[in-house]
Amino acid sequence: MQTTITQGEYAVGTRPGELISTILGSCVAICLWDDQANVGGMNHILVAQTNIGGVLNDFAGVNAMELLINGMVRRGADRNNLKAKVFGGAKMVTGLSDIGGKNGEFALEYLQREGIVCLGTSIGGTSARHIKFYPAEGRVMQKMVSAPVREEVPVPTRKPAGNDVELF
Repeated sequence: MQTTITQGEYAVGTRPGELISTILGSCVAICLWDDQANVGGMNHILVAQTNIGGVLNDFAGVNAMELLINGMVRRGADRNNLKAKVFGGAKMVTGLSDIGGKNGEFALEYLQREGIVCLGTSIGGTSARHIKFYPAEGRVMQKMVSAPVREEVPVPTRKPAGNDVELF
């Protein structure tokens, strides 16, 4: 059985051969599994941090992680046995802020703070990734997606204020 997840979603699996897949750009996916219970899951985090009233908080990322972990615990995983691999966080558009880098930083900081061992990462760069995760086994396959020719985002320029009148 194959499950495809998109931005903001997660999936949990327990059966051998079961597959969870996603495609990532600046988003990150955290693959978690408990190899003793043969339970695993993956989420797809669009934006880990939000700016509310000028203050950055990581509510969105923490919420995504807790949903995944709680879903796995309901299927028999032990939070103390979880292992992780992190993917994504690419810088997809030149000239804009590095959302992907911030997403990758959040994922690694969250895992460290929660005491979850991270066994591997593939984060950053400028290419999208196609991730296939076999949750019961903790096995992940990654395929880098060819990046299209990038165009730099132009910075808008303001016209000088003047006395021009435009009639229409």
